[in-house]
Parts: sequence; structure tokens; C-alpha cells
Amino acid sequence: MTEETFDLLIVMWVVLALLLAPIQLVVVPAYGRHRSARWGPEMGNRLGWIVMELVSPIAFLAPLAAGLFAGAYTAPIYVFAFLWTAHYVNRSLVYPLAMRTSVKTIPVAIVASAILFNAVNGWTNGYYLASPWADYGAEWLLDPRFIAGLTLFLLGAAINIDADRRLMRLRRGTKRTDYVIPQGGLFRWVSCPNHLGEIIEWSGFALACWNLPAAAFAIWTAANLGPRAWAHHRWYQRKFADYPPSRKGLIPFLL
Repeated sequence: MTEETFDLLIVMWVVLALLLAPIQLVVVPAYGRHRSARWGPEMGNRLGWIVMELVSPIAFLAPLAAGLFAGAYTAPIYVFAFLWTAHYVNRSLVYPLAMRTSVKTIPVAIVASAILFNAVNGWTNGYYLASPWADYGAEWLLDPRFIAGLTLFLLGAAINIDADRRLMRLRRGTKRTDYVIPQGGLFRWVSCPNHLGEIIEWSGFALACWNLPAAAFAIWTAANLGPRAWAHHRWYQRKFADYPPSRKGLIPFLL
């Protein structure tokens, strides 16, 4: 595959993200608090999370593994691989094994679509980094784009993990099975700091990598999680009469 062909495929993938974003403002994926039987057969929530998230690091690392013993990779590529893998170890193993979700289910259709999403984004990013086009010398570690991007990635990861832990602690040690209003951390200002954190994370990754597939993944992340955060926000407002009126959906004080 030529670089021009690869870039064209990535651009088409980005266009699809932008076309689907407004649709997701209306058609909310039916899992979690938005669960609906109309989405067809379901499977265990924990297994679904593990399966659909584990696809990404496998798809990402597979093209890189082919050249691992050729000594072709520089330090920045190893850093990118570590960041990607660390995020998805948390999403595919640490997070689903820690959440209280043993009796919940998720539509198989949602899992299948997430597998496709993660496979494409994982493979395109791994394929690019394994290709001759990924021209990252060791000096890239001192480039302002890398430093700023890495800082954003770590900030986003911290926000995401903190929000997830606060959500998991909501009903810990109680017999509650219903949802409650999240409190503390960035929940003071937004309904979905976990989604905000992940958007910041992959925006930072795109800045640090400074390549088209990483930018495409950042756009896809925002296109998916932005509408979902807004759906969560509206759901909270409908469910809780005392929901904080100043709290925004995704971006503090703005949106």
C-alpha cells in the first residue's frame, strides 16, 4: 500500500466520523443507563467490555510485532506503543474487572460495532508506526509537540481514571442498584469527566505523534464521546430534579 492510498483511506474514515457524529446526538447507543431491548441479543457487560476493548491493543501491536526484531524502531515509537497499550490494559482488563457490573448486559450489536471501531483505529495507528513513513528520530522526544502531547495525554488519563473510580465508588458498600448523582473531582463542573479525559488523552496522543491516523483517532473519539456525554447529561437532568443546574455536559462552564 502506498502512503497516498493509506492517507486517502484515513481521510475517508474521518469523513465517516463527522457524518455519524450528528446522528449519535439523536440515536443513543443502547447500553448502560440508555439500555434498550430493541437493540437485539445481549451478552454479559463485563465480558463485552473485555472483548471489545482488548481488540485495540492487539490490532495496534500486530503490525509493529512484524518488525520488532529488525531493530527498526526508535525510542518515540516505543513510547507511543507503551501509551496505547497502557491505556487499553486499563480499559480492557483493569476497568471491567473492577466495575460492579455482574448482573448487567450489553447488546451484542454494540460490542460488534466497538470491535470494528477499535480494530480499524488500532490497526491504522500501528500500521503507520511500523511503516517507513514513521520518521521519528530520538530527537522527537524533545520536540515541543511531543512534550505538549505527552503532557495532555497524561492529564487526560488522570482525569479519565479519577472519574471512573468515582463512578465505581458511588454504590460501593451499599445495597443500591439505581443510579445516583456523581460528586467530587471534575464532576463538580461536568456530567462526564471520564469522556472529557479520554478526549484530552487522545488529542494529546495525536499531538505527540503528529500523524494522520492519530489525528483521525482523536477526531473519532470526540465524535463518539461528545454526543454520548451530552446524552448522559440530559439523562441526569431528566432523572434527578435536584441535579446541579450549573453543571455542564462535557466542557466546564461551556457545553
